[in-house]
Amino acid sequence: MGIRVLAVGKKHESWIEAGLERYAKRLRKPYDITWQFLAHSSREADAARAEESQRIEAKLDDAEVVVLLDERGKMFDSVAFAAQLQRRLDTGKRVTIVIGGAYGVTEQLRQRADVVWSLSALVFPHQLVRLILVEQVYRAQEITAGRQYHHV
Repeated sequence: MGIRVLAVGKKHESWIEAGLERYAKRLRKPYDITWQFLAHSSREADAARAEESQRIEAKLDDAEVVVLLDERGKMFDSVAFAAQLQRRLDTGKRVTIVIGGAYGVTEQLRQRADVVWSLSALVFPHQLVRLILVEQVYRAQEITAGRQYHHV
């Protein structure tokens, strides 16, 4: 079924597009990624978080696996992430990775997620998160296939 990334924000900025394309060309089913964007809320803080989370939840199917990117989530090394992702893909359900807005997501959406994953203890701009995510999905593909992209 592939991987859908559901992201709050505008489409990819030009400075990030080339990197995304580089990895996207290398991704093979079921690791291929499709993007779906939701507009930022015009509100601020809690109101923005609530509105954006509600719009995200409206796009989620009860039967899909949801991976939420959140700085307060669990950190995995690349090998552990590859195993986590493969386990989710093996269910045959669509895997949706959610990138929330600048104010994060509601606790309700966090509870809906099957996995809450932190890329790092550092905070990154959303555009850069997209590139890091695609590279890590590619790395997971290569680890799972036993290829030499990732050196253990």
